[in-house]
Amino acid sequence: MEFSLLVDAFEQMEMTSSRLRLTDHLVSLLRMTPTDIIEKVVYLIQGKLRPDFEGIEIGMAEKMILRSLAQSSGMGMTALLEIYRDTGDLGNLAKEAMHHKDQTSLMPQRMSVERVYSVLYEIAGTTGPRSQEYKIRLVSSIINESSPRESRYIIKFIMGSLRLGIADNTVMDALSLAFTGTKTNRVLLENAYNVSSDLGTVARILATEGLDAVEKISIILFKPVRPMLAERAPTIEDVFHQVKGSAAAEFKLDGERIQVHKANGRVELFSRRLEKITSHFPDISTIIAGSKLSDTIFEGEVVAIDLDTLNFLPFQVLMHRRRKHGVDEAIKNYPVYLNVFDILYYDGETKTHLPYSDRRKIIERLVSVINDHRILLVPQTVVQDAKSLSNYMSKAIEAGCEGIMVKQLESEYRAGARGYAWIKLKREYGSDLTDTLDLVIVGALYGRGRRVGRYGALLLAAYDPKTDTFKTASKVGTGFTDKHLADFYNSLGRHLLRHKHPRVDAAIQMDVWFEPKIVIEIVASEITLSPVHTAGMNAIREKYGLALRFPKFTGKIRDDKNAEDATKVEELVTLYSQQKRTIQR
Repeated sequence: MEFSLLVDAFEQMEMTSSRLRLTDHLVSLLRMTPTDIIEKVVYLIQGKLRPDFEGIEIGMAEKMILRSLAQSSGMGMTALLEIYRDTGDLGNLAKEAMHHKDQTSLMPQRMSVERVYSVLYEIAGTTGPRSQEYKIRLVSSIINESSPRESRYIIKFIMGSLRLGIADNTVMDALSLAFTGTKTNRVLLENAYNVSSDLGTVARILATEGLDAVEKISIILFKPVRPMLAERAPTIEDVFHQVKGSAAAEFKLDGERIQVHKANGRVELFSRRLEKITSHFPDISTIIAGSKLSDTIFEGEVVAIDLDTLNFLPFQVLMHRRRKHGVDEAIKNYPVYLNVFDILYYDGETKTHLPYSDRRKIIERLVSVINDHRILLVPQTVVQDAKSLSNYMSKAIEAGCEGIMVKQLESEYRAGARGYAWIKLKREYGSDLTDTLDLVIVGALYGRGRRVGRYGALLLAAYDPKTDTFKTASKVGTGFTDKHLADFYNSLGRHLLRHKHPRVDAAIQMDVWFEPKIVIEIVASEITLSPVHTAGMNAIREKYGLALRFPKFTGKIRDDKNAEDATKVEELVTLYSQQKRTIQR
């Protein structure tokens, strides 16, 4: 397949802010893609080479790309840097640099998708002595064989800066339309994706074997399952509007949710975002590897522990484990326990279809098999009413938890689904003044005064799963230290856009826009009606959305959450309604 066809589609996608038009362009591209490379094209559309859980990164720094472009274009580094300062994007620099190339040189041959993918994959797999020089030569060679506009996208792939505004849901919509003729089959693709976390594989099986084969995709060891998610309840009383009869109440720990896979002595740990994080917790993986467990997938919460008091420590302490160097020192200084709370696969059999009460019994057996004091059952009790739940909430808070999880005893494990089978109840919800929310950064205003050269305020949005969009709920400019301001300016630069992202629903103008990627925790005094913010628009009052009053950044960046895991618009509506009922009482 000619790479130029992929470039044509990408250029069209970049020029539209309409999700429907994005889907149309994607459908056209998928229909013209040969089925034997559909998997690779889907990965490239997502800006990756393989699914996230495989951890394949190209690993090239900006300076290496500049050296490659200097070799390919014949331009000096000074001239390249001057263009780079004007364009601000290495992909655009590549396009400009290759336009400047000596016109007497040979015309580039037709580049194929297969060739681009093969070279990028080779770059990603190159390690060891002199690997940097070899990667530079590989990039230079493929750029020499490409047209200027093809070079632009090749560099964007390498730098991870391909921002087409395409989410997983959009890809699944397009696949369903392209290969089944209707969006209604998207739910079947989503089910397969939820248990495989691999859209490329889903696309390949759909294109080559059909929808029946897609429905047969099931849990496979070392392919993480997309986690089941909980709904929010504002108060203890609201929990029992959803729960019928008894339910399991568990400590909601302020740690990192992980999914553990073990088979044949191999152990891998995956984050909530399905990234491989085994290296962050080698102490935990070693314990599990040495156990008698076989062919098992289970979930737990890794929590930092104060060894003197055995109290749980905050999430921020746990983040010291996220490092590539000094791991032994981190293990010593920041000890952790793993609290097991669910089982997906045990002794070679899928367990997601079992009711939670049965899965809990299997978890108890699992922990006893591991038989190590650092691998625990998450504390749990069975509650029947608001009083027993309130008592357990008090116990959880005394232990240093952020709240409790309530799980319906007959509920199955529904991969990737969110619902009231699981209900989260955090201690902040008991207050009429303070609610903690996880919101996505989608835009910013430039700072003034002390904040010149930084962002002065960030535009935040809640996620609306009904429309697969992010709807604005607040601007926040307080709670930031100077270090926060510098770090955000640098990290957000990787997600900078020239225009509002197609999935962002905003009615106000910002100085800059971002791809919705970074989730931060916000505390606010209350939720109010707003004529300018789009979250909950018309849900409470016509032409009014919802906004946060006196929002403040808590200092907590939710690296463990994808943007789609942020607070939902529906949750804001529920919290607003609960807040009004509290005031009336």
